[in-house]
Amino acid sequence: MSQARTSLRLATWNVEWFDQLFDEDGQPLQVQEHGRYGVPKARQLDAIAGVLRAIDADAIVIQEAPDTSMRRAGGAALEIFAEQAGLRMSRSLLGFPNDTQQEIALLYDPDRVTPSHAPGQSPEAPRFDRIFQLDVDLDLRADRLAWSKPPLEIDLEVEGEVLHLIGVHAKSKAARGAKDADDAMRIAIQNRRKQLAQCIWLRRRVDQRLAEGRRLIVAGDFNDGPGLDRFEALFGRSGLEIVLGDGPDALYDPAARPPRLGAAQPATARFWDSHAECYMNALIDFAMVDAGLVPRAHWTILHPFDAPRALKDPALQRDLLDASDHFPVILDLAPASPHI
Repeated sequence: MSQARTSLRLATWNVEWFDQLFDEDGQPLQVQEHGRYGVPKARQLDAIAGVLRAIDADAIVIQEAPDTSMRRAGGAALEIFAEQAGLRMSRSLLGFPNDTQQEIALLYDPDRVTPSHAPGQSPEAPRFDRIFQLDVDLDLRADRLAWSKPPLEIDLEVEGEVLHLIGVHAKSKAARGAKDADDAMRIAIQNRRKQLAQCIWLRRRVDQRLAEGRRLIVAGDFNDGPGLDRFEALFGRSGLEIVLGDGPDALYDPAARPPRLGAAQPATARFWDSHAECYMNALIDFAMVDAGLVPRAHWTILHPFDAPRALKDPALQRDLLDASDHFPVILDLAPASPHI
């Protein structure tokens, strides 16, 4: 008699400046110096560990993971952290390194899943560490575009099934460094164009993988969400809508549906607005799946004030608030039906 298949738990989480919590030897910095505003590094490390234990995923895509440089291996730093925290997600996988000190990494349980780096390439969508040419400013000349954080493409084998997972950290639209309101608008529009181009590039990879007959998951921080800002009206579609697509090849995440006017919306991040002097919620993290996976999928946003589990557990709620300004999105997949 064959062993019964079990459900798979995946997650995605942007851990704010995780890189700053390690020394050059990859050792966690258990110090009282602050990393996040008002949170000592030792406390943030404990909070991250607490959240990861609570998620108890088979694999998690982490944005802003420790970087890989001449002095330090980001994957080794993650594995040292996992061992010290007692996580069953004890192994890591990184794709193409970048120079932003914010890697995209997979932390996983080797007893449950077997991942391999599987970057795609096609004439329409170059490999994510290469150059993509697209006229983003409508001047009839192709712009040369690159990902500052190339998406991590993974073939993830679990109990005989292979899923293709793309971990994403899309470009921020924030107008950092603006000198005045007009400059802020100029930078914001420029960044939006670049973010839309990244999403077009990503959607072309999605089309390629679906044409290959893959079961597909696209997860991460898109710095975009349904109805998030006025630029959707200016450009016609949001970057998120481009990645989701339309028709039978559309991807799905229940939180990614356009909001109804006045309707309550889920949130995956919480930022301090210094002008309004209050916290603002945002929906910018997603775990999208292809149509074939939708019947097997269940989503949870582990928000400190909206998730019942966090409301019932003050320690977990505190960990979520201290660990990052983003909150995990959890994707549970029921086993695939056996072939008859």
